[in-house]
Amino acid sequence: MNREGIKKAGLIIKDGGLVAFPTETVYGLGGDALNPESSKKIYEAKGRPSDNPLIVHIADIDDIYGIASMEDDGYPMDGIEDKMLSLARAFWPGPLTVILNKTDRVPHETTGGLDTVAIRMPSDNIAREFIRASGGYIAAPSANISGRPSPTRVKHVIEDMDGRIDMIIDGGDVDIGVESTIIDLTDKPAMILRPGAITIDMLRDVIGEVVYAPNLRGEDKDKAPKAPGMKYRHYAPKGELTVVRGLRENVAAYINDKAALYKSDLIKVGVICVDEHVLDYKAEIVRCIGKQGDDEEASKRLYSILRDFDTEGVEVIYSEELGAEGIGVALRNRLLKAAGQRIVDTG
Repeated sequence: MNREGIKKAGLIIKDGGLVAFPTETVYGLGGDALNPESSKKIYEAKGRPSDNPLIVHIADIDDIYGIASMEDDGYPMDGIEDKMLSLARAFWPGPLTVILNKTDRVPHETTGGLDTVAIRMPSDNIAREFIRASGGYIAAPSANISGRPSPTRVKHVIEDMDGRIDMIIDGGDVDIGVESTIIDLTDKPAMILRPGAITIDMLRDVIGEVVYAPNLRGEDKDKAPKAPGMKYRHYAPKGELTVVRGLRENVAAYINDKAALYKSDLIKVGVICVDEHVLDYKAEIVRCIGKQGDDEEASKRLYSILRDFDTEGVEVIYSEELGAEGIGVALRNRLLKAAGQRIVDTG
C-alpha cells in the first residue's frame, strides 16, 4: 500500500475507526489503544470477551515509556527496566510481546480490566508505518472472528471482517504464521504466557531465568487471562479436530479406520500430515503441512489449512502430532488449542 493509503488508515484510527493490517506473525485488527471506545469496537467486531487483553503495538522503543510504568510506589522496580531494554535490543522489532505495569494513559478497556499492558513492536514495515501514522499506539488482536484460526492472508481477513471494520491493508502473506511470544516481566521469574517464534532458550540467553506460565501446564485455568490466548477457545476450525500421536503405522491405521466409518455416514473427513506421510492416508481430503521436522513451514501453513477445511465443509479433522523444539513449541500449542486439547494416543 502507498503512503496515501497508510495516511488514510491512520486518520481512520484517529477518528475512532478500525483497520486490519499485516504483521510478520498474523494480520492484526487495529484501533486506538488510548481510546476506550476503539477497544470496545474491537471486542464487538471480533465477538471477543472483554476480559481478554489486547496487545498495544508501537513503532519506536521510546514509546514504551508513554504507556508502561517500571516503578513501584515511585521507586524503580528491581531490574525490570534493564530486562525490558535488553529484550527490546535483542528482539525488537520482531515477534515478542512484553507485559509491564500500565500507566493511566492506557484505559482498562484495552487491557481487559488489568493494571498491566502487553506491548510489541512488529518488524513488518507496513505495520510500523501505519502505527506512526495512527499516533503511535495501536491496540490489535488478530483480525479474525474470536475463536477462529488467525488470518495469515488478506483473504482470511476479508472472510471474517468484511463489513465489520473500516479498512483492510493488504500486505500479502505473513512470514511466521503464529502469534508472538508473550513474556510477563511483572512476575518473578519472568514468565512465558504464550509461546511463539522467540523461544524460551532465546529469552534465557538475554535475561536469565524464564519459566513457562502455569496455564501452559494445564493449571490456573479459571484465572483471569493476562494475555491473549490464555483462557478461551482459540484458533479452532468449524470441524472437530483431534490430534493423534504414536508410531507412524498406528497413527495411520487409527485415522484410516475412523475416516472409513465417517465416510459410510457421509461425513467429510480431513487429515493434516507431514509431506512424507501423505500416501499413508485414505481420507477424502489430506493436506500436507510441510516436511517432517520443518516446524517453521508447518507454522506458516497451519491456520491456512484449517481455514481451507472450513471452506471445503470438513466436519471431522485428524492431525498427526506436530511440533518439537524452537517454534515447534508454539506450533504444538496452537494445534492443541485448535483441537480443544483432544489427543488420542495410539501407542
